[in-house]
Amino acid sequence: MKNSLKITALSLLLSTGLFAAASAKPTDPTTPSAKDVITFSSLPSLRGLDIKVEKSGPGKAVVMVYDENDNVIFKDALQGQKETEKGYILDQLENGDYTIEVVSNKQSVKKEIHVYDDNNIRTFIVLEQ
Repeated sequence: MKNSLKITALSLLLSTGLFAAASAKPTDPTTPSAKDVITFSSLPSLRGLDIKVEKSGPGKAVVMVYDENDNVIFKDALQGQKETEKGYILDQLENGDYTIEVVSNKQSVKKEIHVYDDNNIRTFIVLEQ
């Protein structure tokens, strides 16, 4: 009798767990999705920037470089998986101010940079906003 009671309780517990798992609701498309993580870092050669995009879902990221008059002087699409990384050499740009924008998953991250000569070596700094 005790064994049949234990078996009945155990089967009731298992069937409740299965029912709860089967009735889980799918994600609501109106809830905001997780944001992509976009990071900037210096290349090891210190000649440019490394841009890394960790995506929350499928899609591409777009990198654009604007001059100080807001003209697009460079555009690149980063296709990819959940994580994409690419380096951009900046010492070929003329001296001046530029904006680098990365757009991914309907979000945009911008960084202002200044390119200048330092002892006949073209270099850059990322300006804090």
